[in-house]
Amino acid sequence: MESLHKNRTWDLVKLPKGKKAVRCKWVFKKKGGALGVEEPRYKVRLVAKGYSQIPGVDFTDVFSPVVKHSSIRALLGIIAMHDLELEQLDVKTAFLHGELEEDIYMQQPEGFIVSEKEDYVCLLRKSLYGLKQSPKQWYKRFDSFITSHDFKRSSLDSCVYFKKNSDGSFVYLLLYVDDMLIAAKDKGEIRKVKAQLSEEFEMKDLGPAKKILGMEILRDRKASKLYLSQKGYIEKVLCRFNMQSAKPVSTPLAAHFRLSSALSPQSDDEIEYMSHVPYSSAVGSIMYAMVCSRPGLSYAVSAVSRYMANLGKEHWKVDQWILRYLRGTTDVCLQFGRTKDGVIGYVDADFAGDLDRRRSLTGYVFTIGGCAISWKATLQTIVALSTIEAEYIAITEACKEAIWLKGPSSELNEDLQISTVFCDSQSAIFLTKDQMFHERIKHIDVRYHFVRDIIARGDIVVSKISTHENPADMMTKSLPITKFEHCLDLVGVHC
Repeated sequence: MESLHKNRTWDLVKLPKGKKAVRCKWVFKKKGGALGVEEPRYKVRLVAKGYSQIPGVDFTDVFSPVVKHSSIRALLGIIAMHDLELEQLDVKTAFLHGELEEDIYMQQPEGFIVSEKEDYVCLLRKSLYGLKQSPKQWYKRFDSFITSHDFKRSSLDSCVYFKKNSDGSFVYLLLYVDDMLIAAKDKGEIRKVKAQLSEEFEMKDLGPAKKILGMEILRDRKASKLYLSQKGYIEKVLCRFNMQSAKPVSTPLAAHFRLSSALSPQSDDEIEYMSHVPYSSAVGSIMYAMVCSRPGLSYAVSAVSRYMANLGKEHWKVDQWILRYLRGTTDVCLQFGRTKDGVIGYVDADFAGDLDRRRSLTGYVFTIGGCAISWKATLQTIVALSTIEAEYIAITEACKEAIWLKGPSSELNEDLQISTVFCDSQSAIFLTKDQMFHERIKHIDVRYHFVRDIIARGDIVVSKISTHENPADMMTKSLPITKFEHCLDLVGVHC
């Protein structure tokens, strides 16, 4: 309540005629310390019941950007490459800093109703937790403040900010709601930014960055290595699904699993049984590990997430198999080092890999300094009629990602340029360079041909690579353990 009054969050007024007051409630939470080392903290927060807000009356636009995971990994790669300092900040009661543009009335909080003003309501001045527009208003306030202090916003990721100093060095700032990472060559530069932020917002200085979004950041400055691990998160997931003592397996998806909708339940009893299985929750938990730091899980997650609405016992077995794989690989992490390699891409396709609709699978992975920063395994939106067509579509998708990555990478570090995307299909590479085989490819959607203009301009070079040295192979199919571990090694995933 002190914090709410200090921020002048509301004024007490009579409720105008025709207006409705939003209700509110107290939310109590016990937060454990980092990795269970610190004492738990007891937190309380006043939350508005925003679900009762009326669109067009109480709010209009609610979208608020957050930093992309690939931007976080790209920055970590640059930090490891140039041995930069990395520190973390947290904004206390971040949403209370946002200024509201609409008149919103809220009931007085339980236990703090002002005597003799029991029929009064709170006219909100600042955005409160729970309101639909709170994240957007906080972002607008932070963005206007940081850009007024010589920081530039990235044109491709709205939550990446950077400032170039007179000596040519950079200060970087990444924002994920109220979590911030600040990186610079000199600690003095970081202290300056912290002081500026503290003047405007109430901040909590967390010192050297150790954890963000459930990912642990570990550094070995002597060996010039930075590691991104999710050991704590994965152990929690294994406990939640009672798999902490399961027998480990060596790959995320064994070749004997052939998933299709034919394995979905046929009888009412089976449907009833499967309705109690926490399949969606398990897939979502595994997916978060894949999104943050485990590119090796991409193909397996792509396979199991197709059957969310109609799952059978075999699909659930695959989920449990992936959890068993995680059980044996909790220590696996992304390893960033001081190699000078720029951003390099690898792409592959699996022709007609989907047994239900015979669509092909696109898989790509991009590395910076030899460590994965962006990856994807997804079904293609159309049915390819040949292996060449599937590979060509995959190259197009990878080049779209390469164009996007080229922007933030060149903004964050002018030396980093994407030069090459590697593919193991010579025919598809020929197809990107000229109009040969016209009769065979005239049916291909025109949007996939834009890759030719990109390559003709010299923005990106597509080169041949041996299948055995293409790490994107693990994004499109089940692999034997030796090949799978080799693919992981190629993109900086280590125990």
